[in-house]
Amino acid sequence: MLTPDAARDRALDIVTRARKAGADAADAVLGASASVEVSVRLGELEDVGRSEEEQLGLRVFVGQRSASVSTSDLSSAAMDALVERAVAMAREAPEDQWAGLAPQDRLMTGPIPDLDLQDADDPAPATLKQTALAAEDAARAVPGVTNSEGGGASASRVAWALATSHGFAGAYATTSHSVSASVLAGSGGAMQRDYGHRSARHRLHLPSPEDIGREAGERAVARLNPGKVASGPMPVLFDPRVGASLIGHLTGAISGAAIARGTSFLLGKLGEQIFASGIEIIDDPLRPHGLRSRPFDGEGLAVSATSLVRDGVLTTWLLDSASARQLGLEPTGHAARGGAGAPGVSTTNTYLAPGKTSRDDLIAGVKRGVYVTELIGQGVNGVTGDYSRGAAGFLIEDGVLTRPVDEFTIAGNLKDMFLQLTAADDLEFRYATNVPTLRIDGMTVAGG
Repeated sequence: MLTPDAARDRALDIVTRARKAGADAADAVLGASASVEVSVRLGELEDVGRSEEEQLGLRVFVGQRSASVSTSDLSSAAMDALVERAVAMAREAPEDQWAGLAPQDRLMTGPIPDLDLQDADDPAPATLKQTALAAEDAARAVPGVTNSEGGGASASRVAWALATSHGFAGAYATTSHSVSASVLAGSGGAMQRDYGHRSARHRLHLPSPEDIGREAGERAVARLNPGKVASGPMPVLFDPRVGASLIGHLTGAISGAAIARGTSFLLGKLGEQIFASGIEIIDDPLRPHGLRSRPFDGEGLAVSATSLVRDGVLTTWLLDSASARQLGLEPTGHAARGGAGAPGVSTTNTYLAPGKTSRDDLIAGVKRGVYVTELIGQGVNGVTGDYSRGAAGFLIEDGVLTRPVDEFTIAGNLKDMFLQLTAADDLEFRYATNVPTLRIDGMTVAGG
């Protein structure tokens, strides 16, 4: 697999070739990855997979015209052909007054910060197999678990590089380790499924496979014999594992492209109160060994922690250079690049800061409501903010979680939901997007 330095040099090389072939400007990204995955089921090995991949994406500009191409063939002859094809495509493309590289004076300079994103540990397939077996065995050992969908363990390594024709070249490496288990409880038509899953940059930062397996088993058993919910308006509490999806709806609505197109339910809300006072939502790309940490963005801009929402007030859009130009603003360091195409925007390690109320106290204040542990479907309208999703979880009666419930729908509008949101104090950094337990009053619940 390519090292970060080698990936950077390859990206620089094709940018140089593109300029020589007639491009006025160009940038290139190169990703090289290697991964190993092992899956087991019912105590037996099911599959071992290994993959290696290299992909290069090139974007060229001829005036205000641009084209993007990609390839997994990194031979010199393939590079020459790719460059010629890209420049020819750009000459025939329509003009785009907003297209172009990032502002040169905003490019990151100086040494690339070390965010501790790379682990020296490369576990062998035999080690991954034992980890997967341990997770599944622990899940199957929980009383009430009757079957298994399997356990898994994986390890991957990635080198990522970006080079531009106006002065930026950088690269970094990451590793990822993950463990999972998924099991069934009960029998026949009454079976319930749940899972446990964790990922980390460093293998030693993972919980034990036994803990992950027990979580899967206990969650599945807790869902047995669900009842129904009577319909009506009531408070809805979101388990942290599903509450993070609300942050995804926020970040989608404040992306520069959605704002520039006028297709966001938060259009015109910059600088206004969109959450209750005290709510803080932060995006931190420089978090050490964070699952989405990065030392620079997808256009070569320096990055830093950003408050998306401060004391309930929306403070920023998420802007790459193109959407920033269109809106007459500055890019925010949130550009993201894949192997092909123009940059989009993405957050990194995003979290909603903990509140001052315990999870138990949030629940204790609910006379009648639901605690949601699973969301089903995609019934969210990003233009209007209308929200309607299938759900499963637990009934709350007189301030106590009483019994599992399923086949109900929760509905509202995200603008109202955000303003009614209360955060507990139980934030844990487990995923790329993290929230504490969240409570939203006044949602509509429709029972099955």
